Amino acid sequence: MDSGITLQRPNPEGLGYTNKARLRGLNFLIYKPFLSLLNNLWETYNLLALPDGFNWSQLSKRYVKKVKAILQENKELREIFISSRLDEIAENTQTEIKPNFDLIKYQETLQERYGNLPLDNLHHSILDRRIKLWGIFIAQNVRECQEYLPKVYEIPKEYQRRLKETGQLDKELTLEELEKLQKIYSSQPIRSVLEVIEDKKYKYVVILGDPGAGKSTLLKYLAIKWTELPIKELTVKPIPLLIELRDYIRSREEKECQTFLEFIHKSSGWVGHLNQHDLHETLKKGNALVMFDGLDEVFDLGQRQTVINQIHDLTQNYPNIQVIVTSRVIGYQPSQLRDAEFYHFMIQDLDEKQIDEFLEKWHNFTCDNERDRQPSQERLKQAINNFSSIEELAGNPLLLTMMAILNRSQELPRDRAELYNQCSRILLYQWDFGRALVEDKRIDPKVIDYKDKQALCRQVAYFMQSNEQGLAGNLISGDDLERILRDYLKTLEISNPRDIAKLIIHQLRHRNFILCLLGADYYAFVHRTFLEYFCASEFVWRFKESQTLSREELKTGVFGQHWRDETWHEVLRLIAGQIEPKFVGQVIEYLMSQDGEGDKFLNVFLAADCLNEVRNRKEIQEIEDKLLVQIKELLYYDDIDEALKRDDEEKLSLILNIRREAMKFMAIIWHDAPNTLAYIKTLAQSDQHEFVRGIAIEQLAQQYRDDPEIKEILKTCAQSDQHEGVRGIAIEQLAQQYRDDPGIQEFLKTCAQSDQDSWVRGIAIEQLAQQYRDDPGIQEFLKTCAQSDQDSWVRRTAIEQLAQQYRDDPGIQEFLKTCAQSDQDSWVRRTAIEQLAQQYPDDPGIQEFLKTFAQSDQDKFVRGEAIEQLAQQYRDDPGIQEFLKTFAQSDQDSWVRGKAIEQLAQQYRDDPGIQEFLKTFAQSDQDSWVRGKAIEQLAQQYRDDPGIQEFLKTFAQSDQDSWVRRTAIVQLAQQYRDDPGIQEFLKTFAQSDQDSWVRRTAIEQLAQQYPDDPGIQEFLKTFAQSDQDKFVRGKAIEQLAQQYPDDPDIKEFLKTCAQSDQDSWVRRTAIEQIAQQYPDDPESKEILKTCAQSDQDEDVRETAIKQLAAHYKDDSTLFEFLSQCALKDPFQRPENMDTNPRKTALECLVKLFPNHSQLPALLQDRLNNDADEKVREYVRSVISEQMKLDKI
Repeated sequence: MDSGITLQRPNPEGLGYTNKARLRGLNFLIYKPFLSLLNNLWETYNLLALPDGFNWSQLSKRYVKKVKAILQENKELREIFISSRLDEIAENTQTEIKPNFDLIKYQETLQERYGNLPLDNLHHSILDRRIKLWGIFIAQNVRECQEYLPKVYEIPKEYQRRLKETGQLDKELTLEELEKLQKIYSSQPIRSVLEVIEDKKYKYVVILGDPGAGKSTLLKYLAIKWTELPIKELTVKPIPLLIELRDYIRSREEKECQTFLEFIHKSSGWVGHLNQHDLHETLKKGNALVMFDGLDEVFDLGQRQTVINQIHDLTQNYPNIQVIVTSRVIGYQPSQLRDAEFYHFMIQDLDEKQIDEFLEKWHNFTCDNERDRQPSQERLKQAINNFSSIEELAGNPLLLTMMAILNRSQELPRDRAELYNQCSRILLYQWDFGRALVEDKRIDPKVIDYKDKQALCRQVAYFMQSNEQGLAGNLISGDDLERILRDYLKTLEISNPRDIAKLIIHQLRHRNFILCLLGADYYAFVHRTFLEYFCASEFVWRFKESQTLSREELKTGVFGQHWRDETWHEVLRLIAGQIEPKFVGQVIEYLMSQDGEGDKFLNVFLAADCLNEVRNRKEIQEIEDKLLVQIKELLYYDDIDEALKRDDEEKLSLILNIRREAMKFMAIIWHDAPNTLAYIKTLAQSDQHEFVRGIAIEQLAQQYRDDPEIKEILKTCAQSDQHEGVRGIAIEQLAQQYRDDPGIQEFLKTCAQSDQDSWVRGIAIEQLAQQYRDDPGIQEFLKTCAQSDQDSWVRRTAIEQLAQQYRDDPGIQEFLKTCAQSDQDSWVRRTAIEQLAQQYPDDPGIQEFLKTFAQSDQDKFVRGEAIEQLAQQYRDDPGIQEFLKTFAQSDQDSWVRGKAIEQLAQQYRDDPGIQEFLKTFAQSDQDSWVRGKAIEQLAQQYRDDPGIQEFLKTFAQSDQDSWVRRTAIVQLAQQYRDDPGIQEFLKTFAQSDQDSWVRRTAIEQLAQQYPDDPGIQEFLKTFAQSDQDKFVRGKAIEQLAQQYPDDPDIKEFLKTCAQSDQDSWVRRTAIEQIAQQYPDDPESKEILKTCAQSDQDEDVRETAIKQLAAHYKDDSTLFEFLSQCALKDPFQRPENMDTNPRKTALECLVKLFPNHSQLPALLQDRLNNDADEKVREYVRSVISEQMKLDKI
């Protein structure tokens, strides 16, 4: 490519024999190409071996310095040099000196400026070497965020409003709008940022990210990448122009330039000037990558607007160049650059694989001793994997780099507080008050030292946690921050604290330090980990140093008040790590004594976390042993079988999470304790509960991967465990923990081909694709599975992985089309259609391909999927809206019509005629589901439009189908709760609708929307007593208990229902609500006991037994009571009945009192004497399991 640019090379003939020529050739010696040539010649001719650490560049600089010294000593040489300079000066006085377009010199300038990792602000003792940026750079992942800026809408509403008022936020969003945009954002594929930049589709890009996310480093890496090109390619590849907008604005303010080209041509803020006339020609040809770093650092909104306009003008004047802009998220308004055809991408946190890659590169570059390298790397990796707070830090490239540096001298993770201290030291070192104060000349900057900055941060963090948002907020207003600064400066006896505080605030507005400006005069710590660290430090300071916080206040006032709030856990753990062990033991005992079942046993898990902070655990050995017993008991928490039987997903998820946490804590905190590994191995291989086996396998793989037996145990479980879920977990862990081990890939292939369960085969396929995507043969293997596996789930999984892992490979798109057209299973065709639409939306023919399926596929779900993808991917394309209308009107299937209506409402709500179109369907479609869908969308999209409320009322009253009436009632209650007449309207339906489901719906909405309105409570009581339908009575009882728990009359009312309602379902509902709402009332326990013993219905008795066990496990009489239930309940099992109160009582006893002295005798009695075989079978399994554990 002929760019019209001349490469100016140093002239070898400049090394002539005249003194004048020698002088003019001096600077030639430091050119990189010459040094490279010299190095190559030295090696080619096998000259003497150079010593370690030899550097040609340093040698050349010393040479030049020596020659200059000779010039000063030699009169003849000095006169020649001066005369040559006089000629040059005379020539330059006649005309302005213009920079040339010397790309070799520019190449060298970029290397000098950006070639090393910018660690200049670190103290020299922390890192003793310079690190090449290209050597450790990890390309971040990004996700497109064209319509939605995450994190902006995650801050509280009041701050969003302030951002909008100050012009830093385009608009506020309703909850519905926010959920819709979040869903769209989450569905965007995660891609490498380099892949996006190299994609010609994305010519103009905005990269958004948090402080420290690597935005600037990315641009520097792109510049350095160009400098590594051979000389002959410098004019062929686009020239990188990295404009740091902070420097550009400064140059404009100093009148050095007005445009970007002038800035590059002559500004003092640009290093390596390039002639703007030559640059203009280069830009016209599109041979440049122009990068604008730090739009958020242009703080004046007027100046920022000017810069945005200039960037837009640049793309208009030079339409063939590539442009990248970076900015923080908060305060960024996307609309203008989005309208200028810029695509927006959000940098994602580094994932586990990227973190591992960084650690590998970092330790290879910084750790010379190979023996120390691996342990250091592994120690940091384990700390990241096992501690969520460190893991959160590690996702940020800047903070991960700090951790890697500090890991050289710290023991992680126990020294987490010291890690945060050192990280904060670095950031506080950067927060150079002195720079601003010296300029102001009002105070000696040495007066405010590092300890003062720490104290300020502690007070800011303490103020934040006491705010309304608490630790979840990480926000402080400028006024509050200034007040804290001012008050602290007064303690230093500074004469002008107000002025100095304002000066520091002004400094924060222009640069991020440990605190950063969010916008709208609100500030935050750059990462919430520092908020947690400084908050903990303030509590420790008050406890140990100022002694204004007593032991009891710290134990009950801080730990006791906050253990239920997980946002406080890291703060509490950090406190525990900084106080003496015996007192931590008292805190642990206090936490263990709390009733944590209603809070997912957070008290027990926090106690274990605090134990892990203690350096010498022998001082509290007895307490540790008690805690371990509690943790082991949680491995068998609650009845999974019951949750499965009831199809209670929420309960099942709760049980699994508690058991998983218990196993994880045992594996981490008692990792090296005798018998822990043997215990978990036994659980993984032989526990009777598949969920326990699966959780044990996870922890074996993650915590003991280097144990020589673990890999073989996982293989055995993957092949021979009787439960498919356990086999799947073992396969996942093998792939993730041992991907590089010989034979693992083949093992996974065997599982993918031969396991009898389709879900397990799918898991193996997924892991093969994700772990070995670049290995030869994997793509073909997936294609074979996608075509020939007999199960549709497996084929779908293979299709998804092919599309996501190999989207740019030749033939993949056609392969997906074939699957979409010819697979006999509708779910497989839907999956192929979905992947085609999401991976190739801009490819020619995809839209028409989807239309064909929407029109002609015989399966309604395939047609619906095609319609949904067309609406979401091509909403702005001409004809799509009419296409959807056709389907809403003419498709024979109600599900397809409903899907088309939903997409029309959501994608085209503001288009003329859409509202009337939806009304037509609400009125005339023959299918109730379609009418309900139209009503739902009308209410959600057009709630403020005149007539919509009356329209919904009509349907609530007159539609013949109960589903439609219920839908209209729910939407009226939720969208118009404060409108006059809505409450009475709902009451009418609760009283007079003939359908019990409609009455239940009306009752529920009345209770939830109007709990404080007079008369609602009595209204619900009437239904609880007199409605003829048991489910209506049950719903009324449930709402009374949940909405009015503090009313004494309600408690009595529930007791009456529990004992006297004729229907067992109603009595069960009342019993559950009594136990959940009034566990501390002595009468509640007695009522439950009465019901457990004397109710005629076995389901009611079982419910009462379960509620007693759940809420009164500390009652000294509970063991005896449950034992009597296990012995004497009169239940006789009819056919197909799983419930048995005796078995339930035994399960509760085993769970709550596993070490009770009388339990073994009771179990033996039931094994010998119970008439129910299922009870005897359960007892046998418990005794067998206990015998296995006793052997360990």
